[in-house]
Amino acid sequence: MKQEESGKYVLRTENLTKIYGSQRAVNAVNMHVKKGDIYGFIGKNGAGKSTLMKMVAGLVAPDEGKIELFGSSDIEKQRIRIGSLIEAPGLYHGMTAKENLEVYRRAYGITDRNVVNDTLDLIGLKDTGKKKVGKFSMGMKQRLGIAIALLKSPDFLILDEPINGLDPMGIHEIRDFLTTLNREKNITMIISSHILGELSKIATAYGIIRNGELVDEFSAKELSVRCRRCQKLVVDQVERAVNILEEELQIKEFDVPEASVIRIYEHLDDAKEINHRLMLAGIEIKESYLAGQDLESYFMERIGD
Repeated sequence: MKQEESGKYVLRTENLTKIYGSQRAVNAVNMHVKKGDIYGFIGKNGAGKSTLMKMVAGLVAPDEGKIELFGSSDIEKQRIRIGSLIEAPGLYHGMTAKENLEVYRRAYGITDRNVVNDTLDLIGLKDTGKKKVGKFSMGMKQRLGIAIALLKSPDFLILDEPINGLDPMGIHEIRDFLTTLNREKNITMIISSHILGELSKIATAYGIIRNGELVDEFSAKELSVRCRRCQKLVVDQVERAVNILEEELQIKEFDVPEASVIRIYEHLDDAKEINHRLMLAGIEIKESYLAGQDLESYFMERIGD
């Protein structure tokens, strides 16, 4: 890959693989997370999401393949720029939020003591005072876990199920907070979540993993196109069909995503008339049906449910 193209990516993997016994938990994954993206990582339990995130964060060693961070293959040096919250946050329930962050500040070798108060303020936990973490709500604990990941002022944040188990208000707060971090702090993120509707509200790109294999990557814009309601036609003469749509039927909202396929996004109630006009012109219609679905249905279909 050319250097200028490689520099677009905060994370790029090449055939990344992790094997446990006879099981390939992650199998030859080629992932691409662009700078500035919120990358929604989607898959069923056991699909390989957490294992892949752990390999990127340096918690698990890969058996095969390569990892590139910030355009560099010197990943040990670049991992300093990563903050991660994978699975349950490691919190000391008998301590306050501030005391928890102090433990991690020292463990990370951060000499600036102001970083603890600054991070508590940033995460919205500055006023928790002497309240022990064991008495925190689930949302507050998730915030504190994210605060630990933010202590090193990372450029790249890896979050595994950050809204899992939260009530609607907690989900809303975490979602807004992560969006603010992305926009104002320019922090690139990879976020896994089972709550697909919420993830779709903030993600700018997606990767879908199934049985350890990354089966698809696409942008949020492409997802909107894929799920948009349309009449899908499979014909034998695409160019002639397109000419009829434009010149005779005055249809402008359509595309040709692949050979022989046309997707029409307007006049969906006139599908029968459109088919009739095409057939009169001698065009064979091999398939004609209404397509498009809601986001969750699309994701569930792609992950194998």
